[in-house]
Amino acid sequence: MYQIRKKVVLFYLISALFILLNAFFMVHKHSMIINALPFVFGIILLAIFAFDKLLYLVVFFTPLSLPLKEIMPGLSFDMFLPTEPLLVGILLIFILKCFTNGRFDRDILTHPVSLAIYFSLFWILATSFTSTMPLVSFKFLLSRIWFIVSFYLLTAKLFESGKNIEKFIWLYTLPLLIVISYATTRHLSYGLWDKQAANFVVNPLYNDHTAYGAALAMYLPFLFGFSFTKIYTPKVKLFVYAVLGILLAGLILSYARAAWLSMIVAFGVWGIMRLKIRFKPLFITFLATVSIILVFQNQILMYLERNDTESSANLTEHISSISNISSDASNLERINRWSCAIRMFEDKPFWGWGPGTYMFKYAPYQLTADRTIISTNSADGGNAHSEYLGPMAESGLLGVITFLILISVVVYTAIHAYTRAKDKRLKTLVMSALLGLITYYIHGILNNFLDTDKLSVPFWGFTAIIVAIDIHTRKIVKAEGLPEPDATVTNRI
Repeated sequence: MYQIRKKVVLFYLISALFILLNAFFMVHKHSMIINALPFVFGIILLAIFAFDKLLYLVVFFTPLSLPLKEIMPGLSFDMFLPTEPLLVGILLIFILKCFTNGRFDRDILTHPVSLAIYFSLFWILATSFTSTMPLVSFKFLLSRIWFIVSFYLLTAKLFESGKNIEKFIWLYTLPLLIVISYATTRHLSYGLWDKQAANFVVNPLYNDHTAYGAALAMYLPFLFGFSFTKIYTPKVKLFVYAVLGILLAGLILSYARAAWLSMIVAFGVWGIMRLKIRFKPLFITFLATVSIILVFQNQILMYLERNDTESSANLTEHISSISNISSDASNLERINRWSCAIRMFEDKPFWGWGPGTYMFKYAPYQLTADRTIISTNSADGGNAHSEYLGPMAESGLLGVITFLILISVVVYTAIHAYTRAKDKRLKTLVMSALLGLITYYIHGILNNFLDTDKLSVPFWGFTAIIVAIDIHTRKIVKAEGLPEPDATVTNRI
């Protein structure tokens, strides 16, 4: 009884001290910083006693995170709040735990996907030393590391034996519904079919409507998968259908053409996998298509230049404008950025200019003939608009090769894990993760967002899902003493 009273007295003393401190800072210092202390203590307690909950907290807040410059304008640096400070803390805790425990899951650390990631990080590190702006490059490397540690290594461990995957998906999807509501409400004030308004109504939660569209496209395969699964009750199924409809509506109203295109490609990949079409005819078809494009490239270019359909609120015209390279400012600016990236690569083909430096170095490489009404010389004009040409300019030829190797290994792993899995739930999850990543791989041709938390969470998280299911299914096959699935099956896509 005495111990209980002691704890109650201590609780009230701490509460009174907090109230007095808060009053002092508000009256004399005109500051409300003390109000943040309970949240700070709560996060510290989570880090100590429930590390997985801290990861979930970051996932939940990612769609709702805000750039620091929105809260404190005029700063020379920026970060997303509250996610990036939490990610730094998670990285530090992970390092400390590795030093104290001296071990981590070997299956994850030595997985082929992990090895591909290490190769990519190694080359980013190497080109950071040779960078034209080392401080920028090492900051880029550090941010890439904290994304990978949090949402690949640690989440892959959380997904061990196929656990917690649905929780991870819903923790991002539910706050994403808030973002859709916010963007749609703002859009209504300008007119729901106002295409120009779509460019900024999602600010500041997402800094660009294309990033917003990319996030929606990545999560839609999971909602489609959940809508077909039999593990949910009818009431939950109804909720899934409602969320699926909201995400589809959000994707349409985002007017993100690259996201629309990526969904079409993902649907095509789903069809190929369901039909179990072999890899060989697909590869031959791909080579034939590339050959035809190269042979008739001049005629194709002339045809594209005749397309003068501008992006607009009319969905048919907006889709048609994807191939407009004669007058659409958005498309022409992408070509301008890509051309700059190629010229930068030609000047520094091996080491590149340094990770994260494109936006600071591309301006002199713009040709007058390529400039558009939205061209800029300042560093606030965005990046190379390509996950492939950007690394090529910043880290040389090996920069883009390491990224392509990572994609190839992830796709190969996903196909084999899907073939190997007997559990329909795991099949649905690995298929959804692969299709979600496919949307980003396609979207990455036209935009790049892996330097932000908004897209890094699903990108590395979906990769972790594939790796965790691959490891789990391998263990099942080994435990049951079964041979790996026949090569004639696993070589199918």
